[in-house]
Amino acid sequence: MGKLEGKIVLITGGTSGIGLATARQFVNEGAYVFITGRREPELAAAVKEIGRNVSGVQGDVASLADLDRLFGQIKKEKGKLDVVFANAGIAKYTPFGEITEEFYESIFNVNVKGLLFTVQKALPLLSDGASIILNASIAGSKGLPTYSVYSATKAAVRSFARTWTTDLKDRRIRVNAISPGSIDTPAASELLAFSEVGEQRKKMIPTMVPLGRFGAPDEIAKVVVFLASEDSSYVTGTELFVDGGFAQV
Repeated sequence: MGKLEGKIVLITGGTSGIGLATARQFVNEGAYVFITGRREPELAAAVKEIGRNVSGVQGDVASLADLDRLFGQIKKEKGKLDVVFANAGIAKYTPFGEITEEFYESIFNVNVKGLLFTVQKALPLLSDGASIILNASIAGSKGLPTYSVYSATKAAVRSFARTWTTDLKDRRIRVNAISPGSIDTPAASELLAFSEVGEQRKKMIPTMVPLGRFGAPDEIAKVVVFLASEDSSYVTGTELFVDGGFAQV
């Protein structure tokens, strides 16, 4: 029997990278998984790749109407949720002094507003004793150049894990954040390839990480399974760094 046998799970941003790897891992551990994505072709491909015990729901977490439609479908099909992995997010960087209102809103709308309303709208469906995992980042703790807006969104996510832990303690709902480091995902590779600065970062990261390499999405997925399962039954309100030691030394 898997660690998540019979559990009903929502993973936002589940079409690639960390989200897709986690969906696969959850299904392997016995869960039924709902995944979301903004683009229907990628969503259909992810559902096909996972292969079983999965439903794909197209939508944008920054749209409250899309979230209402998502939770309406989950309620109709399964009636409850046991785990939420609020994973959907975007990463964009620009130097301080060149930040525009549009740039600011594009990141905060997804990483903060979208995550907040994803979890809040999930509450009526969540079982007492459920687990919520928020995808933060080492950027919320590190002062990396050009990261100021993105880092601020991830610091907000870390704060949510603390406050929601106390908000939900009477329901025994555990809330934890994971903070990945540099993970080898399609989105990260695309982002780093766009500029000379990105190429320099790609070369520098293995030299800055104590383990000497990028992480793999499956390595994050296994940590999310831990936080979703009874293996972490006395863990809540914490931030778990999965970064090869980068933010720690």
